[in-house]
Amino acid sequence: MLVIGLKKSGLRLLLSTVFLAQAAANPIVAQAQVTRTEIHPFFSTTLTDQEFLTGRKEGKPVTLAGELRLPRAGNERVPVVVLLHGSGGISGYVTDWEQEFNAMGVATFVVDSFAGRSIVNTNSDQSQLGRLAMIVDAYRALDLLARHPRIDPTRIALMGFSRGGRAALYASMKRFQRMHGPTSPEFSAYIGFYPDCSATFREDEDVAEKPIRLFHGNADDYAPVAPCRAYVERLKAKGKDVQLTEYPGAGHLFDCRACKPPIKLEKAQTTRKCQLAEAKDGVIVNAGTEKPFTYADPCVEYGPTIAFDENASVLARKAVKEFVTSTLKP
Repeated sequence: MLVIGLKKSGLRLLLSTVFLAQAAANPIVAQAQVTRTEIHPFFSTTLTDQEFLTGRKEGKPVTLAGELRLPRAGNERVPVVVLLHGSGGISGYVTDWEQEFNAMGVATFVVDSFAGRSIVNTNSDQSQLGRLAMIVDAYRALDLLARHPRIDPTRIALMGFSRGGRAALYASMKRFQRMHGPTSPEFSAYIGFYPDCSATFREDEDVAEKPIRLFHGNADDYAPVAPCRAYVERLKAKGKDVQLTEYPGAGHLFDCRACKPPIKLEKAQTTRKCQLAEAKDGVIVNAGTEKPFTYADPCVEYGPTIAFDENASVLARKAVKEFVTSTLKP
């Protein structure tokens, strides 16, 4: 493991501890076909949703880190998939995807949006981090990777899971790109696994002219698929290259091998019954009350379930590999 660009010993220790702990907890990572692993710190900004939606850039600065895994030696430039974790932080299902892509000859860059912000997870308190903050992290990761001598800046895809899936989906919006970056070439593709699509934003039908692929279980009680289905239909009506694949009977985190048997997260918050919308001055309102949304609203519920689904996982992995192969051409 190589730590790039670190000047503070405390940060070096933090990053090394985080990623070594992940490797120990997920032995499958050690089997991935990689020739080099680098830890890259990079600067981002912590914005509230209102700050993000009004285009403010002067939020609280933060240093985050990402793990870059290069699949082979040499000097040639390779494609990369940026991976954004969910509310539980970097978990085994994220590192499993690292192995999948590395075996294909595709580099991976796993962004840790929590450790640098002193967040363990947001499951039981989603208010710890704005719903849109990870989009900024994704743009800053793209800026960093586009300058890396081993990465092809024209072949960088974004993929996220749950909270990260929402960020991966809405990072495609041209309005958000104009306000917050990136300064480099845009992502080549956007892949979202079981994102929350319960909010509508101004100009949310004006997305990048790049393919968007969503994967969802139709039995998901954490982030139900119906709002994503409606959003995809709106995008298709505008002629966008977007597809939603649904898996019958599959729940949230259906690709998480460690999530069997199913796990009920008794204290986890879910907005599955909420309809949210961007109103004047970047305020997100509860469409039912037309008042500013908070996680104390009656529509917020608790106790969703996460569950591995063998069939959905196999089919989704096959579809994503085929899509990445045709899009990034490793």
